[in-house]
Amino acid sequence: MNFPFYIARRYLFSKKSHNAINVISGISVCGVALATLALVCTLSVFNGFQELVATFFTAFDPQLKITSVRGKVFDGQDNRLLRLREWPEVEVFSEVLEDNVMVQYQGRQTMAVIKGVEDNFEQLTPIDSVLFGRGNPVLHDEVVDYAIPGIQLLSVLGTGIRFLDPLEIYAPKRGAKVNMANPAASFSTGNLFSSGLVFAVNQEKYDASYILTSIGFARRLFRYTTEVSSVSLKLRPGTDEDVIQARIRQWLGDEFKVSDRYEQQEDTYRIMKIEKLISYLFLTFIVMIACFNVIGSLSMLIIDKREDVETLRNLGADDRQITRIFLFEGRMISFFGAFAGVCLGLLLCWMQQEFELITLGGGGAFVVNAYPVSVHAADVAVVFVTVLAVGFLSVWYPVRYLSKRLLKR
Repeated sequence: MNFPFYIARRYLFSKKSHNAINVISGISVCGVALATLALVCTLSVFNGFQELVATFFTAFDPQLKITSVRGKVFDGQDNRLLRLREWPEVEVFSEVLEDNVMVQYQGRQTMAVIKGVEDNFEQLTPIDSVLFGRGNPVLHDEVVDYAIPGIQLLSVLGTGIRFLDPLEIYAPKRGAKVNMANPAASFSTGNLFSSGLVFAVNQEKYDASYILTSIGFARRLFRYTTEVSSVSLKLRPGTDEDVIQARIRQWLGDEFKVSDRYEQQEDTYRIMKIEKLISYLFLTFIVMIACFNVIGSLSMLIIDKREDVETLRNLGADDRQITRIFLFEGRMISFFGAFAGVCLGLLLCWMQQEFELITLGGGGAFVVNAYPVSVHAADVAVVFVTVLAVGFLSVWYPVRYLSKRLLKR
């Protein structure tokens, strides 16, 4: 067994001549453990919120979305896209055309987004899980086109789920100048009738602005023929999404952007990642402060063991070995603190998942009652390595300095 490590282990678990040293050593371990626990729990809560937000979007956003790098629309009859329809990994290929419009209902007006989709849109995403009302998700028939609006948009217009009069849709004509004598002539108009359904995904971006309808209506309104604003894909079960996404990017070239669900909500997830990183850095700083307790306990231990050091020198130990004894002592305190903190953090996360110990409050105003928690092995590993690195580095210089000052011959 390594001689300095053996002596350091004996010092850590043996009784000291001054009981205060035992107390301070215990406080040092507890301080590092609590800081580690806070890191594990905080990162797990951020993971929980991120996964919770992801569940809101999966019912509305496609698995993969193809958009143009330049411009709002592109030709849906591009040969590369037509060939993409035939890929065996692609289960559903659906064209989408969306743009801003003004909606009017019985004198009430608001801005909205028309999202024209193909009839296979129901196969593309589990849209049924966010639909409410009585009716079938039919967007058009031989006579009229139907609307499935967001629930907050209906509240603004004051229509109710099954509105009697059609929604009047206005969109500016492309390339046309506004005729001040007759402004209405500068707009394309159309009517959408009630389908008896609304959607609610609990996100204001969609619920307060979007109207689902047929892509045929959207093309007539915006005066397009084969143009689309995006192409939505659903892959066959068992397909590696990352691999296929990379292949599609290579196939389509630099003119197109291929986004998964997380990349489609890039702004939201980037904010959450930044918040998670800032929390990690702040808590790492707290770990550094907790390590000052380790330095204090080591300095008292060095003073307490002066006589033992003289005995070890007489037995042939040199200054380097003696310094390593106290280095190992500080590292073991950091290790046990980190290990205990990780175990307690995992236990607390499990209890939060099972028993919802800490609630959000708000009287049911939130989507969930308690803080969501999701433990990721990578985060636990990062926390453990971070605490060990901070603990080891924080004791290196002080121990070498104290050893030279307090253990002079």
